[in-house]
Amino acid sequence: MGDRGERVVILALIIACEVGFWVLLALGLGARYLLKWRRTSVVLLLGEPVLELVLFVVTAVDLKNGAEPSWEHGVAALYIGYTVAYGHYTIRWLDGHAAHRLSGAPKPVGPPRYGMARARHEGRLWLRTVLAAAVACALLQGAVWYVGDSGDVSSLRSFQGTALRAAGIHGLVALAYLIWPKKAPKDEPDPSTERKESVRR
Repeated sequence: MGDRGERVVILALIIACEVGFWVLLALGLGARYLLKWRRTSVVLLLGEPVLELVLFVVTAVDLKNGAEPSWEHGVAALYIGYTVAYGHYTIRWLDGHAAHRLSGAPKPVGPPRYGMARARHEGRLWLRTVLAAAVACALLQGAVWYVGDSGDVSSLRSFQGTALRAAGIHGLVALAYLIWPKKAPKDEPDPSTERKESVRR
């Protein structure tokens, strides 16, 4: 298979993993709340990390077989980093909404919108982005060492910079919420404050 064919395979695999993530998520939540098959839902949701492992193994084998590092390999590393950092967060968020709509559970309380509570929320999200960037950079660095001096690793280095820039930009956004906390309108209470008051009662 030529370089073009190998790139098509990697790109198709990335798309398949992305689609598979949402398909397994939908099937897992449906099995849990519609069919009441909790064990089956756990098995389906555990299939999520298997997708990432398959993607990583295929990209590593592709490089081992002499493929030139390309943007597809970089996107694969970024995708895996994002899934490691935000995958569980996304599943938990959707699980709460699925429980509310499908089984009558209370509506999930949204994130705080104002003040230092919002700043802390943004800071926690930024830490997830830092983790995603760290995982992606580590995978890309492993690929750089794997290829060594025998191939062009400029595209891999470029994606390392992309991951670091994303973390930096998100950090500036989170810092802005800390320095200039958003104030709540006087006639609009913060949902997080309402939740605290209801717990106290």
